[in-house]
Order: sequence, then C-alpha cells, then structure tokens
Amino acid sequence: MSQFLLRIYLITFPSSKLENFWVCMIPSLVFLLFFRYIVSSHFYDCSLLCWGWEEMGIETVENERVERSNSKGRKGKRLWKKVKYQLVEYHSLPGYLKDNEYIKGYYRANWPLKQALFSIFSIHNETLNVWTHLIGFFLFLSLTIYTAMKVPNVVDLQHLPGDLLTCLPSLPHMSDLYKLREELKTSLTTMDHMLPSLTRWHIFELLSNCLPERFSAGNHTNVCVLRSMTDELASIVAPLARRPITRWPFFTFLGGAMFCLLASSACHLLSCHSERLSHILLRIDYAGIAALITTSFYIVAYYSFTCYPFFCYLYLGFITILGITTVLLSLLPAFQKPEFRNVRAALFSGMGLSGILPILHKLVLFWPQPEALHTTGYEMLLGAFYGLGALVYATRVPERWMPGKFDVVGHSHQLFHVLVVAGAYTQYRAGLVYLKWRDLEGC
Repeated sequence: MSQFLLRIYLITFPSSKLENFWVCMIPSLVFLLFFRYIVSSHFYDCSLLCWGWEEMGIETVENERVERSNSKGRKGKRLWKKVKYQLVEYHSLPGYLKDNEYIKGYYRANWPLKQALFSIFSIHNETLNVWTHLIGFFLFLSLTIYTAMKVPNVVDLQHLPGDLLTCLPSLPHMSDLYKLREELKTSLTTMDHMLPSLTRWHIFELLSNCLPERFSAGNHTNVCVLRSMTDELASIVAPLARRPITRWPFFTFLGGAMFCLLASSACHLLSCHSERLSHILLRIDYAGIAALITTSFYIVAYYSFTCYPFFCYLYLGFITILGITTVLLSLLPAFQKPEFRNVRAALFSGMGLSGILPILHKLVLFWPQPEALHTTGYEMLLGAFYGLGALVYATRVPERWMPGKFDVVGHSHQLFHVLVVAGAYTQYRAGLVYLKWRDLEGC
C-alpha cells in the first residue's frame, strides 16, 4: 500500500526527491489526507482498496482493449453490411445462385431475410421478375372476386309471366289450366319442380285479362291449339328451369393461377437469402407452374365433356396424374440445376401439349357450334403464349445475344413471366365462354 501511495505521490510531485522528504512533508501529508478521505468514503478496508484498485486497473485496461476491439468490430460490421447489401457481379455469386451467365450484374447474394423482403422496392435483376407476377396475382385475385360475385346470366323463374307476355302475344285463351299443366308435364320433365309456382302465377287470369280478343269458348277443347301452346311454352320454360353449371373447375383454375404467380414472386424475391431457402422456394415455384397448366385444362375437360361423363373423368384424371408426376419430379435436387433448364422447359411444354387431344375431341363432337370454335380460338392463343414463353425461357433470348445489356430490364425470364400472365388471362376469357355456353344449353 505504501509503495502504491508513494508512486502516486511521485507522479503528482515530480520535483520531489527522497533526500528532501521532510521539506516536502507538508504538501505530501495534505495530499495523503485528501486521498485518504476520498478512499475512506468509498472503501472501508485497505485490502479491499488494494484489490479494488488492481482490479480496476486491470478492468480499465481490459475495457480499453475491448472498446478498441468493439470499435474496430463496429466499423468492420458497418463495412461488412455495406459490402454485404451491395449488388454483386455474376462471378461473385455462390454456386446455388448461378443460373444465367448472360446476366452479368445486379445480383443479391446471402442477404438477410428482412433486407431481401424490402428489396422489392429497390432495383436489381429480379425486380421485374417479382412485380410481373405479383401484379398478375392481384389481377387474378380481382377476377376471382368479380366472378364469384357475378350473378349467372340465367333467367329467373319469377319473371316467367312477363316473359310469356313478351314472347307469346298470340297465345289463345285456355280456360282449363289443369289440362295445360298436364300437357306441359308430359313434354317437360323438369316441370314437376315448377307446378306449385305455376298456380301462384295465375296464368289463366293473366292471359284472359291481357289478351281477351284471342279467346274463344271452344279453344280449350281444341287439341291442335293445345299442342301448339304446349310446344311454345316448353321451348321457353326449359331454359328458365335450368340451373347454372357448376363453377368448381373454373375456380380451381383461378386458384392454380394465383398460387403459381404468388409462388413465383416469392421465389424471385427471397431466394437470395440462403441456399436452403432457395431450394425450398424453387420447388414451390415449379409446383406452381405445374398447378397452373393442370388447372387450365380442367376447364377444357370438364365443360367440353359435361354431357359425356366417361371422357370428362378420363381427361381430368389424365391431366391430374401428369401434374402430380411433374410436381414429384420437381422435388428432385437435380431438377433445379441450371443444366436441366431444357429438361424443365420440355417437361412443362409436354404438359401443355397434352391438352391438344381433348380440344380436338371437342371440335369433333361440337363442330361447327360457335362456342366450340370460339373457345378453341382462345386455346390456340393460350398455346402460343405458353409455347413462346417456354422457348424464350430455354434459349435465354435476348440476353444471350448481348450479355450484360438486359440485366435489369428485358431479359428472357421477364418476358417469360409476361407471357405466362397473358396465357392465363386468355384461358380466363375462354372459361367465361364455357360458362355461358353450359349455362344456356346444359347437355
């Protein structure tokens, strides 16, 4: 302790020397008393003082060392973040992100999930890949809501009296309402569901009040008049009694389209986070493509062959099995490698080409019905969009011709995305024609 205090004293009074100790005693005593007072107010034991000061000295040195280290670490961390969140060139990418060597720059690599998510609002080579399909997703979400809320274009049975007055102004007087009902029942099998409503409509009073000059007392016994009235009424009431066709194949297609578009957007946005997440998202992306192609042909198979259950279920089962097989193949790690790009394009193109058979079959059955020709025209346009998209995807045009010139805008994958959205919307338009066709005609 004394040596420690002496060291402090010598530092404080450098001019003092041991031989002049007594001369310097007074200021030394003052210093020691003051130091003693400060120490006694914080430490009550001398040993504690020694230990505390030594520990404090060690801790001070260590803290300074740690602070310098932390300062360097913080600077290094800031520098690391600055470098880490920068866009990099193709040659700097980890292996799992190397897919298209003709796109030279604007890559994100190993970004944290938060930064990858917010990069949706920044410029990089995946920006338009994300937004083309994200906008497509919201487009199909809006179409789904619109279609679900839209009332089918089928005449309501409650309006039958007005329709009769409009369509049959020359209808003669029929006093025997029950005889008319029996004749209609024999010629229209769905009339059983309408008989209670016919009584409530008061057709006899309606016709007798509106068309009195057409009535004669003997018309209700005239068999020819009765038959004529029955045929005319049956031709009008039959479409009115038909229920709208089921919508589940159409909404299944809309669900498949939304799943494909949303999965694709998520894959392009977040795959830069890590290799594991990239592999998971790629599998979901390929499954979404298979789902879109499969559900697109649900519309063709179901609505074309509603009246032919065997062919309907045959085509539905075939395209479903093909879609499931494609999804299972996409789970294989080798399927995701860049060298299998042409294999992927060929597989998805094969799925699309499989829809040619039910389309040709439909034309054979319903030629030259306008609805069959109209929907086939849409389906040919759909095939052109999907086929051109697969070709662009496989050949990597136009960036193959000018590497580095289409890194941000205009490269093949962006064109592929636009063509997929266009093809899906074309199938939506075809689906509306199918729905109207089957709502009005049934089988």
